[in-house]
Amino acid sequence: MISFNLLPWREAQRRERERFFNSLLILSALCGLMVVLIVSAVNAAQLSTQHSRSTLLQSKNRLLDNRLREIKGLRQDIDALRARQHAVESLQSGRARPVHLLDELATRVPSGVALKSIKQTDHLVLTGLAQSNARVSELLHNLSQSSPWLGKAELVEIKATSLG
Repeated sequence: MISFNLLPWREAQRRERERFFNSLLILSALCGLMVVLIVSAVNAAQLSTQHSRSTLLQSKNRLLDNRLREIKGLRQDIDALRARQHAVESLQSGRARPVHLLDELATRVPSGVALKSIKQTDHLVLTGLAQSNARVSELLHNLSQSSPWLGKAELVEIKATSLG
């Protein structure tokens, strides 16, 4: 009988399988390392892109903050100008008031009444002479008629004296 020794063949096959397994192990380790390097490179690129975007946004935010400060300053200037305009308009509207007041007094003072002085405090104070109490009553009646320049007339004091 012929005997065949299959052990060297099995031994060679086992060494071949171990070599193949080791090469696959090294290849998979290299592939894993490549995947890790690619992922870290992609993450680094995304991080640098995000950092540049963040830097751009911060610079734009600074520009917008400066513009907002300018706008606030302009709004304060506009408010100050409006206040000045309102003051000028009130002065302009009040400028003709004494003229209208004197015109109203000239048309409403009856004959027989002479005004000596006109004072303006919280209200208008007229001082003068009248021929009789009836003239004073007529003056009060004329002043009490509706007028945008004259308010409600009120008699404070009356004295009877003789002239001359």
